[in-house]
Amino acid sequence: MSNEHNKDNEIKLMKGNEAVAHAAIRCGCDGYFGYPITPQSEIMETLMELEPWKTTGMVVLQAESETASINMVYGAAGCGKKAMTSSSSPGVSLMQEGISYLAGAELPCVIVNVMRGGPGLGTIQPSQADYFQTVKGGGHGDYKMITLAPASVQEMADHTVMAFDLAFKYRTPTMVLADGIIGQMMEKVVLPPYKPRWTEEEIKKNTPWATLGKPADRKPNVINSLRLEAIDMEKLNLTLQARYREIEKNEVLFEEFDCDDAEYIIVAFGVIARICQKVVELGRAEGIKVGLIRPITLFPFPTEKLKKHAERVKGMLSVEMSAGQMVEDVRLAVNGKVPVEFYGRMGGIVPSPDEVLHALKEKLIKA
Repeated sequence: MSNEHNKDNEIKLMKGNEAVAHAAIRCGCDGYFGYPITPQSEIMETLMELEPWKTTGMVVLQAESETASINMVYGAAGCGKKAMTSSSSPGVSLMQEGISYLAGAELPCVIVNVMRGGPGLGTIQPSQADYFQTVKGGGHGDYKMITLAPASVQEMADHTVMAFDLAFKYRTPTMVLADGIIGQMMEKVVLPPYKPRWTEEEIKKNTPWATLGKPADRKPNVINSLRLEAIDMEKLNLTLQARYREIEKNEVLFEEFDCDDAEYIIVAFGVIARICQKVVELGRAEGIKVGLIRPITLFPFPTEKLKKHAERVKGMLSVEMSAGQMVEDVRLAVNGKVPVEFYGRMGGIVPSPDEVLHALKEKLIKA
């Protein structure tokens, strides 16, 4: 075993993308299949540099396209392996059919999306405009993905590990959704402890649904998302919807900042939540009672928490690097009980704390 895996609790300085690669090796990932695209290319580059196939046996492969990579993930996941891929916004668009197939076949996997601007080829600058194509499913059919939104390099590592745990707990594709800044920025991080990959016996135990050839001790499984009869297709969808309700009940994660006495609440995720912490500080210094809710899981969304705050606050402001996508879920959560306004920037422009505070005053306080 390399020394890399024995340095637990050591503080390191690295990019968010690099943290994902290190965490994947350490949490027992069996295979990474990807294709380079800015601003997430360092994930695969770091894995290639670390050469985990020599230490843990983890496969690292550059596929010929994003379409190929997600289908390689499908194959590995169907065998009960811990498989993952990563890309950025246009690349994830190409993966949507494969992600829908994974959801329909009830297969666990991890997808890391380091968002860039669009539509189209867009820009390599940061964005949060993949909310719809991720949280709302993206591909065809009535499916959802557990979606984790890191706001630090530490969380890029932590959420990679958590994504695998949740994916296998619920047999569903799980996404780590980061904006380009979090992928590229450098911060201190403590990497997760090393866990060995599952043995073949552990795979049999932990994934009784997996296809493992023709084992003598059990009937072979067939991995498939096809249902020829409508009634069978509906049964699968009802199973998936029940699972999503269970996820909504058990897996909601969020952070609150100064919300106890807040009259106004900002809702933001990822790097924008970090900016909005400064907005709260500036607003409080001016006597404005403002708080912040940071959704950590975008699905499941912290609907009940927002609904509870809507009983007493005067208004909410959704701040995003998009034209306004998460704001729809904020409005659904409060159900008209308080005004919900939106402020966003696009094209890779990151709003400053001062302009967000100005938007809060203009849209809610002076309205």
